[in-house]
Amino acid sequence: MLRNMTAIYITFENKMLLLYRIGSKVVQPSWCGIGGHFEKEELNNPKACVLRELFEETGIKENDLENIEFKYAALRLKNGEIRQNYYYFAKLRNAEIDIHQCNEGKLQWVDMDHILEKKMPFTAKECLKHYLSAGRYDDKPYAGITTEEGINFVELKEF
Repeated sequence: MLRNMTAIYITFENKMLLLYRIGSKVVQPSWCGIGGHFEKEELNNPKACVLRELFEETGIKENDLENIEFKYAALRLKNGEIRQNYYYFAKLRNAEIDIHQCNEGKLQWVDMDHILEKKMPFTAKECLKHYLSAGRYDDKPYAGITTEEGINFVELKEF
């Protein structure tokens, strides 16, 4: 079985918006980006999926963001499923948006220096480790395969 999921991490100044997700069928309660599972009409468009999920879960719209960027595709075998995750990053245009309403859990702005202290799903934490150390400083997309030690990322290049 193949499970396709997306998540978006929104930044503002030196903070990142995280969701403490409760009630997921896939992961235990933990901190993650905002996102979810693809609808069948989104299978070839992970950006459409992540923007739909973002609006459904927070009310944040595409025009509330700038620099929406696909950064990571990660594969993991978990519980007999191939989990394919697409991670996006964006900047919030207006800090006055009310982000306290979420039907999936609790939203919180977290200082970038403290993000990795949060309990997260394995793949999400590995992507954020890479993003915070390297990915946020470039405009390259990356792909990775999970191992017990982490994720081996390579730059996705067109050729």
